[in-house]
Amino acid sequence: MADQINKPEELAGEEDFASMLDNYEQHEVKDGEIVTGTVQRVEKDWVLIDIGYKSEGYVPLHEFMDENGNITVKEGDQTEVYVESRENREGYLELSKDKAEKLKIWDDISVAAERDGVVEGIVLSRVKGGLTVDIGVKAFLPGSQIDLRPVRGLDRYIGQKFRFKVIKFNRRRGNIVLSRRALLEKEREEMKKSTLDQLEVNQVVDGTVQNITEYGCFVDLGGIDGLLHITDMSWGRINHPSEMVNVGDRITVKVLKFDPGSERVSLGMKQISEDPWLHAGNRYSVDDRVRGKVVSLADYGAFVELEAGVEGLIHVSEMSWTKKVKHPSKVLNVGDEVEAVVLQVDAKNKRIALGLKQTEINPWNLLREKYPVGTKVAGKVRSVTSFGVFVGVEEGIDGLIHLQDISWSRKIKNPADVYKKGDEVEAVVLHIDPDKERFALGIKQLMDDPWEKVNDRYPIGQIVKGTVSKLLDFGAIVELEDEVEGLVHVSELRSEKVDNINKVLKVGDEVTAMVINLIPEDRKIGLSIRRFQEAEDSGDYQAYLKTQGNAPETLGDLIKSKIDVSSLPSEK
Repeated sequence: MADQINKPEELAGEEDFASMLDNYEQHEVKDGEIVTGTVQRVEKDWVLIDIGYKSEGYVPLHEFMDENGNITVKEGDQTEVYVESRENREGYLELSKDKAEKLKIWDDISVAAERDGVVEGIVLSRVKGGLTVDIGVKAFLPGSQIDLRPVRGLDRYIGQKFRFKVIKFNRRRGNIVLSRRALLEKEREEMKKSTLDQLEVNQVVDGTVQNITEYGCFVDLGGIDGLLHITDMSWGRINHPSEMVNVGDRITVKVLKFDPGSERVSLGMKQISEDPWLHAGNRYSVDDRVRGKVVSLADYGAFVELEAGVEGLIHVSEMSWTKKVKHPSKVLNVGDEVEAVVLQVDAKNKRIALGLKQTEINPWNLLREKYPVGTKVAGKVRSVTSFGVFVGVEEGIDGLIHLQDISWSRKIKNPADVYKKGDEVEAVVLHIDPDKERFALGIKQLMDDPWEKVNDRYPIGQIVKGTVSKLLDFGAIVELEDEVEGLVHVSELRSEKVDNINKVLKVGDEVTAMVINLIPEDRKIGLSIRRFQEAEDSGDYQAYLKTQGNAPETLGDLIKSKIDVSSLPSEK
């Protein structure tokens, strides 16, 4: 028994060695395995680590350095390492801390991919089709998976840290594809449900501008987008939504319409403040002088912003007293600061009529003093129309000589037959109407009306001479003097019936006739060649002519003179 207890020293040593050998065999490791070890020493180029194997292992020192070159490990620290090789000519294990971390990362990513988990990473760079992300290993983030909507300017994501979902994983090929959009959609869906439960018409809410178009912008209210139309952004005029907002702006809006079924939301920004037209009727009165900026031009006038949301219209007819403005751009430009006079206010229909010319003295009001009726004026023909001639009297002011005021005879049917643009003419002022901007002139008024004393010169029974100026189917026009004509009806040409007047007379023929009808107020004189010839053949009439030396004025005068007129032809 004692022999068994008191073993020889040599035998005891052999048993201890066997025990130690068994202990090493229990800590056997394999190449490619990840194990935990303890840092034994930090040397110049290596870090020695005990992993419980029969020999220590070494890891290159740079694997324990940070980006600034500082050593991040000390003796006694625990660390995981990857067994590169158990055999080394120096008798040490080859270990790697970096590979251990990468393999662990791959394991974590594999678990995240299988269990629909989330990983974090920092965007490294832009590559074709998307971005490269560092999640411990490099992964690819397609452009379509960056955000809820297609994005431009991918460079702005570089350096940012995000959470991602692994949507494709192939460890053997080292292929990892990420999606940020999948997480955003999930978050948005949760927010959307909450927002829909709380959203109401007329509610004032905050949102983020997500997208800008020509007609407005879309605002994220929390999982659901609302449309803020350009017409609801400001009471004033804006040309593009970008004048008011930028993508990413936080803005306050009012819910104008909300359809839970279609999930459509219409928003308004201007509705948060009071409509300026509500009190415009009190702020603007007729004849007020106001100032504003030209914000838009149309064919018919210029719109002037008097204040944000309140505009007035200067019609082209109210831009100049003397010029006919064909388009407002001839007078004003967008952006011009102008002074105008309020002509009319209709706050209910949001309309204010303005006048530009009213800020100056109306030259038409001075015309009546400068050109009293009867004043002779001279000027050049500006234009000729079918109804008259326009003559320039002053800069921008034309006088109209109407067709009926060109000649006493009324034989001018078309002014263009007599006048052309640029002709110098004289005329008389007939009438001035400043309110209607009408300036009436007359040429015939430069001379006396030859018809005023026509009774004295052409009494009935008078024998006259004239020239045929025109032939008509029913008679001939005979010019007796300038501006005075008479008509010889076809029945008054000859005693016998005349079927064709052109066989009896022609234009230019000199004729002698008797005045048989006279209506001065209508400027009509009836003549008869036939009756003249019949009277000429009458002896009594010839005797009367010899005694008087000239013709009596009227048939009444013949009677008063006791002349026998029974043989004279009767009036028709």
